[in-house]
Amino acid sequence: MRVGSKAEGGLKIGDRVGVGAQSDSCQGRKGDCEACASGMENYCPVQHVGTYNGVYSNGGKSYGGYALYNRAPSHFVVKIPDAISSADAAPMLCGGVTTYAPLKHHGAGPGKTVGIIGLGGLGHFGVMWAKALGADKVVVISRTSAKKEDALRMGADEFIATAEDPKWAKKHASTLDLIVCTVSSSSMPLMQYLSLLRFDGTFVQVGAPEDGLPTIQQFPLIFKRLKITGSLIGSPNDIREMLQLAADQKVKPWIEEIPMKDANKAIVDMEAGKPRYRYVLFNDKQPFKAGL
Repeated sequence: MRVGSKAEGGLKIGDRVGVGAQSDSCQGRKGDCEACASGMENYCPVQHVGTYNGVYSNGGKSYGGYALYNRAPSHFVVKIPDAISSADAAPMLCGGVTTYAPLKHHGAGPGKTVGIIGLGGLGHFGVMWAKALGADKVVVISRTSAKKEDALRMGADEFIATAEDPKWAKKHASTLDLIVCTVSSSSMPLMQYLSLLRFDGTFVQVGAPEDGLPTIQQFPLIFKRLKITGSLIGSPNDIREMLQLAADQKVKPWIEEIPMKDANKAIVDMEAGKPRYRYVLFNDKQPFKAGL
């Protein structure tokens, strides 16, 4: 790694680092920005630069992770703890923090029962973060029980298979404090999901269905004072916190490493839902010494 003369955060040559799904924000350069000033750069409304096909303030492009080299503003470069391998850290920088951030923000921890809808790349992180944050109980909600054994091995305490039990919503009504939904479907049974929440419960949508969410009926929200909200990736500080939690609690994602030359096949397999639960691409020819 090379470090510019004005780099912040104590980065130095030889550090092993990563960049999440965001490479830059306005950071107050274009006037007052409440999000950036509050350390929530991921919500910057002025200049949110994605790591994939984004444009920096100097006009340069961000080309994403399919490369041997990457250049990014130091504010968005995060040092990876020695206890975490590069392959394990890679999916945490995007998918990992997408579920960590809302769980942390909405108080997943001791005394809380947390539901995770969908056990895919995002959902499997959600289960492990909720357990690492100390939630009393973690419940996975999926259509079938095909992934039940995996969920329990990841730390889930209970598994609800909605397509296999027509009375699932009634049976588990008002049992959860917080739900993080990773599903991207406009036909999901949203009102039944909401019925699982206790009074003052919170439903966080991180999946992004192209056709929008299903219609919402107001009375269940009114009578239980439920909150429906969303969450967008995470800030650089969120990523640092998450990585430290992973190091301290020995959180290890379920990944499969695939050489970059097979990237096209990996994409096809992703569309087919084959990953268990994240693919990590690596370059066959490393430009730096191993581990850097």
